[in-house]
Amino acid sequence: MTTSSWSFGVSWLTLLAGTLFVGLALWLFVLNARRNRGARGLLAIEGLKLLIVGLLVFTLFRPEVVRRSHQVRKPLVAVLCDASGSMATQDVVADGGDVQSRAAWLSNRVESVFWKPLEATYKVVVNEVALPGTADDPGTDLNLALEGVIESHNDLRAVLLLSDGDWNQGKPPVSAATTLRVRDIPLFAVTVGSDRFLPDLELQSVAAPAYGLMDEHISLPFTIQSRLSRDVKTTVTLRGPNGIEATTSVLVPAMAQLQESILFTPRVPGDFNFTLSLPVERDEVFKDNNARSFRMALRREVLKVLVVDSTPRWEYRFLHNALARDPGVSVHCLLLHPDMAAGEGKNYLPAFPASREALSEYDVVFLGDVGTGPDELSEQHLEMLKGLVEQQGSGLVFLPGIAGRQASLAGTPLDALMPVDMDERTSSGFGFNMESRLNLTARGRGHLLTMLAPDPVRNHAVWRRLPGFYWHAPVVRARSGSQVLAVHATARNAHGRLPLLVTADRGSGKVLFMGTDSAWRWRRGVEDLYHYRFWGQVVRWMAHQRHMAHEEGIRFFFSPEAPRRGDRVFLHTTVFDRSGFPLQEGRVQALIRSQGGHKETLELNPAAGGWGVFTGSFVPREGGTHDVAITCEAAARRVTAQIAVSSPQRERVGRPARSSVLSELAAVTRGRAGGIDELASIVENLSLLPEAKEREERLRLWCHPLWAGCIVALLALYWVSRKLMGLI
Repeated sequence: MTTSSWSFGVSWLTLLAGTLFVGLALWLFVLNARRNRGARGLLAIEGLKLLIVGLLVFTLFRPEVVRRSHQVRKPLVAVLCDASGSMATQDVVADGGDVQSRAAWLSNRVESVFWKPLEATYKVVVNEVALPGTADDPGTDLNLALEGVIESHNDLRAVLLLSDGDWNQGKPPVSAATTLRVRDIPLFAVTVGSDRFLPDLELQSVAAPAYGLMDEHISLPFTIQSRLSRDVKTTVTLRGPNGIEATTSVLVPAMAQLQESILFTPRVPGDFNFTLSLPVERDEVFKDNNARSFRMALRREVLKVLVVDSTPRWEYRFLHNALARDPGVSVHCLLLHPDMAAGEGKNYLPAFPASREALSEYDVVFLGDVGTGPDELSEQHLEMLKGLVEQQGSGLVFLPGIAGRQASLAGTPLDALMPVDMDERTSSGFGFNMESRLNLTARGRGHLLTMLAPDPVRNHAVWRRLPGFYWHAPVVRARSGSQVLAVHATARNAHGRLPLLVTADRGSGKVLFMGTDSAWRWRRGVEDLYHYRFWGQVVRWMAHQRHMAHEEGIRFFFSPEAPRRGDRVFLHTTVFDRSGFPLQEGRVQALIRSQGGHKETLELNPAAGGWGVFTGSFVPREGGTHDVAITCEAAARRVTAQIAVSSPQRERVGRPARSSVLSELAAVTRGRAGGIDELASIVENLSLLPEAKEREERLRLWCHPLWAGCIVALLALYWVSRKLMGLI
């Protein structure tokens, strides 16, 4: 029920002055009326003046229209029950000691009509918390749920919220709580679930590549999160097409996260599902998060490598032998002797590849102690090498030597690819009589290039036992964006330890700098165990993306290799025409079909440089497998690939309840918050709420813009009227 009345804020002095002023105006109006009898226009103007004076005096009295609302119907209490995905977490201990899910506990309470004591005083409405978002990615918006209740019910007296407080979408719920506070509507909250992690051991993630090569070591990094109060020694098992593919033992520290990797060697080609798992511990609460599945293609590939050097030094000889004996590598060599003819022999080239088409066949190029000048590399060769890395996605390895010929590359196109800054005062490097060693950095201990043992601990021990070196390149520091994998064990400068094993991304490809020439000494006592493995890993790591998908005359790769829903995926395609030359003109299209049936067609854009490269990007809106078909009708080329898009969910099962969120909402609205054991007490407090206060709304005419506008309009009309009558 609503009533209206007037209210004035006027003192006796203002009332007296206003009354006298209106009386004076009325007396003047009477005098003018007697003086101008028959002149109706003048009388109308005088009447308008009198009206304006009356309105101004009325405004000085500060008039306000007061509307008071009285509640005559039964007040309403809204009960909101959380139905989000996080409510599936099993962390509610029932009366008998059994652990049940939050949703099951809440369902039992709803079935028992726990709000029954409120129905004697209030009208009770039960709703579920809104779950906005897409079908495969719902979320919890507590603010939207509270605002919906406020807008839907004018007679709302209180809100009872039963939730785990895990909101992950929309505005902060304190925004709606502020509205409730202004309207004097308290919010009572019951935290469903434990606000602490329950004992658990979770295999959180596995970083698997899109494909792997047969008979080669594949490293699968994984992450384990422990919520147990004790250290756990367990075994991680990888299962694939051959059953158990590999196992590794790990020690997971108490209440900590462990990042490790498992190595396995595929023996059967094909596209298979793999599962990485660890056994369930006796005191774990959640037993369904100890395994992760993924899909990976296994195939045979022969990688093409070009080794360019000036003299057959020891590093070159043993590198050549290691690559030539690798069944997964096809190696070509080029020895550019200064003032002499190029070296000859099996798999030797008479000269540097003369065209982009010939050079683009190589996945990795090793550039030894060779530079630019007569009988060496020309400016055109350096431009081609730069384009091979940046446009074609190939790898480039810098292997400087004691002759210091790589110093001549400063200021050339290859200088931009170098991952380190070199000392310009010397080119031949530094030699010592005492043996020095490489120390792995924190990043290098787990990097695929430096993994000479199955786990980081044993790998670190292997590197400490490797034979050292007596010479190193004149390195100053690593450039911005580079990754330092190993440093000099003792030598340092103003920038810290000298970086001697450094990698970096350059365009679509990768570069590696090896600042010593003694990797061949790693054979001492173990033959080819570590030497062959290291260079084999270098070649495969650098050539990985070039072999994601390829057919005759077309090559395709994408990044990131393991995208998530919502990430931008960049497509990179190299197309050759019917004659084998890089495609210069023609349309290249990408047809992308998601697992849910959504189709998207992209027009790939040609990249500058004339390498036949076409690029584009798209954003996957759903998780699952995306089939990609790249076609070029002009060159009759086509290649297909699959992109596995992960779909991280907003609703996470196994996380603690956020009781602090609910406590804050209750505090803002002057309500009460508690746990599940306080539900009966909170319902009792709700039933004892006092009646809602009378709601009052005031319309202040004296300061309202429309009121002021009306007075100004009347003044304008008065002035115009006098002007028309010739009184001004």
